[in-house]
Amino acid sequence: MPGETTTSSWKDGIFLKIVNIIVFFFFLGSNIYTIAGPGDIYRHSKETYLTPAHWTFGIWSLIHLLLLGSLFYQFTDSGKEVIIDGIGWRLPLLAILNAIYINVWSRGHYVIAFILALFVSSAVSHIYYIVKKHHHGRNLGDEVFVHLPFSLWHGWTTVLIFLTGFEAFGRDAYTHRAGVWTKIFVFLSLFILEATSAAYAFSSPEGDLAGSIAITWSLFGIWARQSRVGGSGFVGITSLIFASLSAFWVLKGLYGIYIAKGESRGILHDEERAPLVGH
Repeated sequence: MPGETTTSSWKDGIFLKIVNIIVFFFFLGSNIYTIAGPGDIYRHSKETYLTPAHWTFGIWSLIHLLLLGSLFYQFTDSGKEVIIDGIGWRLPLLAILNAIYINVWSRGHYVIAFILALFVSSAVSHIYYIVKKHHHGRNLGDEVFVHLPFSLWHGWTTVLIFLTGFEAFGRDAYTHRAGVWTKIFVFLSLFILEATSAAYAFSSPEGDLAGSIAITWSLFGIWARQSRVGGSGFVGITSLIFASLSAFWVLKGLYGIYIAKGESRGILHDEERAPLVGH
């Protein structure tokens, strides 16, 4: 009918919404067990020259909390458009892949875990691209429950690739001193992570603050661990330098957001002050 407006029902895409809820708690449960279980794997995993402090893995809690909000947000019109119509079945696939990775990693199968980390990173990157390219944040819900968790997840999985890679192929810091090649690979890894943080900061005028924060948090975690464990002063000093550089890119992102908001207010004020021109 002409002039008739339609609003989507919360039941639209209900099967995928239910799957998201079920898979989310399966995914969350995996991380809860590895943190609260009797082994507490984040404290007792293989010690390498890139191992961060155990509190670094607390970023999972923030990602989980935001994704929990996404489960409620998917029942709104805006959330359905992004999460159900945009991301679709990629989210439960990512959650399942991530759960498999965590369980394999927690059992010490680091080579297989490294391969799975690459798949997880690829899946996160695909969703990250869709969200950033086709679903710009139009409201606070989009920013908090879609852009923020996947930006954090994207930056964090980049870190996990290097952490798992060192666990799979690197030396045990408790039994081997850091040789020349170990120091070279540590330096290159830290440099790539810091450069990735910079890439987030320059990805747009306001930057991708969340991705840069995830990497900066991890670099400071590496410094906190390596400055007191492992006996390599080189790793501790290098990680602190790159963590400080990464923190600078976070400040750059904050400044970019401030400038962008200031310009938007300025444009609004200019329009309000613009004189009416008669024809």
